[in-house]
Amino acid sequence: MKPLIPLLLALAVAMPSQASPGAHGPNGEHLDGPAATATSGSVPRVETSSELFELVGHLSGGELSIMVDRYETNEPVLGGTLEVEYKHLKARARFHADLGDYAIDDEKFLRALSTPGKHALLFTFTANGESDLLEGSLDVPAAVAHDHGHDRRWWWLGALPAIGIPAALLLRARRRSTREVRA
Repeated sequence: MKPLIPLLLALAVAMPSQASPGAHGPNGEHLDGPAATATSGSVPRVETSSELFELVGHLSGGELSIMVDRYETNEPVLGGTLEVEYKHLKARARFHADLGDYAIDDEKFLRALSTPGKHALLFTFTANGESDLLEGSLDVPAAVAHDHGHDRRWWWLGALPAIGIPAALLLRARRRSTREVRA
């Protein structure tokens, strides 16, 4: 029972470090500051339509994800070809049959779109012998573009003290009890 007390004490000391000042929530928002407000949510979004198609796109998760529907029926248009232009950059979207969306993951293109401000986009969509040009604007608020350069793949480093300290204390206690038994 004695080794359990240092273990619990170490956990109590290590756990508050997980919510220290500057901590971020699951979507990267700052937990120590005022909540960010945006009129259309925290994810930059573009919406546009023509007589043929309606398009909705979201910039998040390392890609620009775009859904395309028929304007009249709201029926998804699957398996088409979609190209997006922004200033001097052009990217072709890959169709994801499992999600029914078109996605752009070109790093240079996304880096340009991730800067704060309004970005005028030109979409060229072709499907089932029909094609259309659609213009839209992606508004990226400064709060969303702000990232601190955090790489979320390293989240486990925060768990090291919570795991390492108790493990070290437990090993130390076992060694001590083994020495006492031998003596």
